[in-house]
Amino acid sequence: MTLYQWIVSGILVATSLLLIMSVLLHKGKGGGLSDMFGGGVSGGLQGSSVVERNLDRISVVLSSVWISCIVALALLYKHNV
Repeated sequence: MTLYQWIVSGILVATSLLLIMSVLLHKGKGGGLSDMFGGGVSGGLQGSSVVERNLDRISVVLSSVWISCIVALALLYKHNV
């Protein structure tokens, strides 16, 4: 593996973990995973629509970076750069 592949792979792993965390922080529609973690502690913060909008934006940006990393890795492996 080249240096570029290592860098893009590292970014891919980091964005994967951050994307998982941002999705789990969203307010649940029912008694899902978001209610399991935190319960009453984060209940006041999740009711705010500003927090939900910011989480939506963060999730969209992270997913865009994640998809870009996958495409970049595919191109790097294809051309053996």
